Amino acid sequence: MTKKIFLSTFFVSFASVIIAIVIFLGADYTKNIELFTAQLEEETRLLGTVLSDDDAEKNLAGLSNLADFSSRITYVSADGTVLYDNKANPAQMENHADRDEIAAAKASGEGASVRESKTLSESTIYCARVLKNGDVIRVSGTHSTVFGTIADLWWGVALALISALILSLLLADLTANKIVKPINEIDLKNPDIDENYGEIAPLLHEIRTRNIEIENRMNELSSAREEFSLITENMSEGFIITDKEARVLSYNSAALKILGTSFNGSTRSIFALNHSESFIRAVESALGGERTEVGLTLSERFYSAIASPVISHCETNGAVIIILDVTEKQSREELRREFTSNVSHELKTPLTTIYGISDMLAGGIVKPEDVKEFSEKIKSEASRLITLIEDIINLSRMDENSYDDKRETVDLHELAEICAGRLSEAAEKNGVLVSVSGEKAEIEGIYVVLDEIVYNLLDNAIKYNKPGGTAKINVSNTAQGVLLCVSDTGIGIPSESADRVFERFYRVDKSRSRKIGGTGLGLSIVKHGAALHGAKISLESSEGVGTKISVLFPKKG
Repeated sequence: MTKKIFLSTFFVSFASVIIAIVIFLGADYTKNIELFTAQLEEETRLLGTVLSDDDAEKNLAGLSNLADFSSRITYVSADGTVLYDNKANPAQMENHADRDEIAAAKASGEGASVRESKTLSESTIYCARVLKNGDVIRVSGTHSTVFGTIADLWWGVALALISALILSLLLADLTANKIVKPINEIDLKNPDIDENYGEIAPLLHEIRTRNIEIENRMNELSSAREEFSLITENMSEGFIITDKEARVLSYNSAALKILGTSFNGSTRSIFALNHSESFIRAVESALGGERTEVGLTLSERFYSAIASPVISHCETNGAVIIILDVTEKQSREELRREFTSNVSHELKTPLTTIYGISDMLAGGIVKPEDVKEFSEKIKSEASRLITLIEDIINLSRMDENSYDDKRETVDLHELAEICAGRLSEAAEKNGVLVSVSGEKAEIEGIYVVLDEIVYNLLDNAIKYNKPGGTAKINVSNTAQGVLLCVSDTGIGIPSESADRVFERFYRVDKSRSRKIGGTGLGLSIVKHGAALHGAKISLESSEGVGTKISVLFPKKG
């Protein structure tokens, strides 16, 4: 504001001084021209009085005495011939009858004209008078033009401009400071209307009104914050809000209690609250725009940390982390796992019985014609039970994460070819063409678990296919990781069952599953095996068209 006032005042004052100088010089120049013209006119009248003889010769004789006269004197006959000139040779001068001042003098007795020379920056003033005998006497003199006068006085003009510039700068600075000083001294929190500045009274009124509104809003925000704090402080769940730089903006005491820590020093980073890899990964994923849920074990209790991004205008501005106590849920899950393990062992008893009956059949107790049928049935059931037991045991091992010490480098493409070879007989029996494509793709993993994943996916693609159908395995390296895709042209999965096929013992068509020997645990093994390797599963299926299951494994290392 000060700068604008300064510049405005400077330009106005400087322009005013320049205009004043121009007016003064113009008036002075006009006055000089008038005086000079009057002088020439007076000289012309005096000469007209002196040269009053009717005889031109006598008049010319009288003019010869005026050769040193400062003004130029020209004697012109009635027909325009120049008879005398004290500054030039009359013989070399052209006829002057058509000159403006001569013509005017003949018409009215006196005449005057001005002719300018742009090259010399001069103007010549001519004054003429008719004598008694009809001849004309003319007196002329030169005078500088406006620009010539300025050029002659350049130093004075320059001095005036410099003085005007300095004066304008001083005046502008003084004016700007004087105007702005009272405004700068206004207390914006409690503005008082100064009578000397009535022009800004509406602005001060508006500031006062806005201050009241802001104060009311701040009171509302304070009340809302107190309510928010009251709610969060009475939560048993941990609650933390961070900005996009992972600085904690808000939290409740339950969060610090669960994490068993507090803020020490000046740091406000959320990573100072918990250093576990899973917690850090969850926060980083949320700040990256992805909702993440991880498990935490703290003080012999189990917690679930849910990190969700805060997105505004398509940009992640922070994260909200909620920490839930899932100890009871985890305990129930442990019981369920234990139950599954117990079931797997209990199933061995009927298996022994089945094999006992087969021994009886072998002993000849059953009619000879029924022996083969019963033997094949018992053997089939026994085989299914064994498969079920193996699947349950594998699931239990995955739940227990008992493979952690057996990780190695595995080429998924090579593993896919091995599994395809093992299932080639089943594929041929079902009339399904199996193909493996892609490239070498290595990951760090547990070989037996990866084998279960690939085997079960391909096994399902063959079992639930149509005669003449295809089952394809493709392994590829992508920017996100190693991608395993198993697709078939089988019966597909109904949309309402797509979300449940990875549940344990869930079967879309129970009768068909029993008929083909399915246990209902294949895809559950795939799900748990993928989770064990940090992989992501996606399923695409159309009923009657086919199914495609993709598993994206993290890159090696």
